[in-house]
Amino acid sequence: MILVELYSGKDCHLCEEAREVLLKVQKEIPFALREITLVPGDEHFEEYKESIPVVHINKVPAFKYRVTEKLLTIKLRQQ
Repeated sequence: MILVELYSGKDCHLCEEAREVLLKVQKEIPFALREITLVPGDEHFEEYKESIPVVHINKVPAFKYRVTEKLLTIKLRQQ
């Protein structure tokens, strides 16, 4: 099964938008979704704090800032 990880922050509007796109596409193309809300001290906080949301597909960075339904679908079908 494909693993999609969403790195997000608290009160992040772009993160909410990314989550909505992920959930919509997940209905068409099944994948496991893991959501990680970053807080200071987390492993990836310093790396991603200015780039959230960040989305990985099977542990490979795929998106930052914005996720589009079309490009997400293409990337998932390539897995």
